[in-house]
Amino acid sequence: MPILGTFVVPHPPLIIPGVADEERAQIARTEDSYEKVGRRIAELKPEVILVISPHSIMYYDYIHISPGSEAEGNFAAYGAPKANYRVDYDSELVEEISKVVAEMNVSAGTLGEKNSALDHGTMIPMHFINKYYTDYKLVRIGIAGLPFKEHYAFGMCIKEAIERTGRKAVIVASGDLSHYLKDLGQYHFAPQGPEFDAKVTMDLAAADFKNFLYYDEEFCDAAGECGLRGFIIMAGALDRTAVKPEFLSYEGPFGVGYSVFCFEVLGEDDSRDFLEQYLDEENQRIAEKRMQEDEYVKLARRSIESFLLDKKRLERPEGLPEEMITNQAGVFVSLHKNGRLRGCIGTIEAGEDCIADEIIMNAIGAAFGDTRFDAVKENELEELEISVDVLSKPEEIEDASLLDPKRYGVIVSMGAAQGLLLPNLKGVETVDQQLTIALQKAGIPKRTEYGFHIKRFEVVRHE
Repeated sequence: MPILGTFVVPHPPLIIPGVADEERAQIARTEDSYEKVGRRIAELKPEVILVISPHSIMYYDYIHISPGSEAEGNFAAYGAPKANYRVDYDSELVEEISKVVAEMNVSAGTLGEKNSALDHGTMIPMHFINKYYTDYKLVRIGIAGLPFKEHYAFGMCIKEAIERTGRKAVIVASGDLSHYLKDLGQYHFAPQGPEFDAKVTMDLAAADFKNFLYYDEEFCDAAGECGLRGFIIMAGALDRTAVKPEFLSYEGPFGVGYSVFCFEVLGEDDSRDFLEQYLDEENQRIAEKRMQEDEYVKLARRSIESFLLDKKRLERPEGLPEEMITNQAGVFVSLHKNGRLRGCIGTIEAGEDCIADEIIMNAIGAAFGDTRFDAVKENELEELEISVDVLSKPEEIEDASLLDPKRYGVIVSMGAAQGLLLPNLKGVETVDQQLTIALQKAGIPKRTEYGFHIKRFEVVRHE
């Protein structure tokens, strides 16, 4: 197998001599594990080491691969300027990866590098590898804001490029776990932090990489994760490959989770085609959900399809339920794709003759008029998950204690400024969170002395 082995490592700068020597003893297990990783890689004698770092060049919709023939960097920003590193890049392998991603229509490549200096997420693994082995070239890879499945597919492209070039390669996924394990320093505690670390550590220990594709991104964000997308790229490079995982250590004394794992490559295993399995399961789930869509959601979908495919606004169809024709109400239409919001437009109070017309208009707005997103394209239609919220008439309340973020949506206003938040949203558990987000949307400072007004409303949600 061209991929000789893979590793998951953290990147705390204080592990570098000269950065914070008095604190290094608190992560002695992590440092000892790193030494083992360095020795393991030396035993494998790779021609190239691919380091995936979340602190390399990062774009929202493009996975960056560092171009050029060489790079260098140091820890001057951390008070250790003498800790400097230089590496030669494997430009031939980089070129081959770029060809494969173009063939596979994966958004990745070498464009847009404004700063070529090595980042600490790359230099820390190099520090321990170079103690034992230096006869290698490097490929430095970043992550993006793309969905998890896109990162996995990129890892599969790496595997293909390595096989085409015949390189003997090692992959190092450099990334911390949660940054929210403790109220300490610049970070805070979040209950999702320890839960995230337990989940990731368990799935790495079992080499159950498919689970990563099902992680909820809002949960991961709430946990303050760092390296998950890098781990997923590594997993994609091991697609259809049998591996033997070895857990070396886990620590989190500074409120950040540090895990170290080794994965020995055993050979081909077609049963571990995790992306294909995931896509099949997701397609089945979406198809089953679509079969259960009610008339409200079906109308929103037809409206989007008509506007995109027929280039016209849908005429109100015959045979709709009477309440959609005779009643008026504010309506919000929300679109999701890959678990992420893809568009949301709505009206607080009715602006059309009936609920059906409100849905038709706001579905078009959600798909093509939400300025936060590009317009929906034809190849996205099958993946869209649509919900329709029909609002009750908003009522003004005198006190925030009358709110319940699960039951009531909220409208805050001050003068012409107004912000709305729907009820029962993921990650919004408290009234304070609900008001904070609504005020931010309205551009109103969160100070009671400004005397903003609060209205609440209920919704009937159709999915």
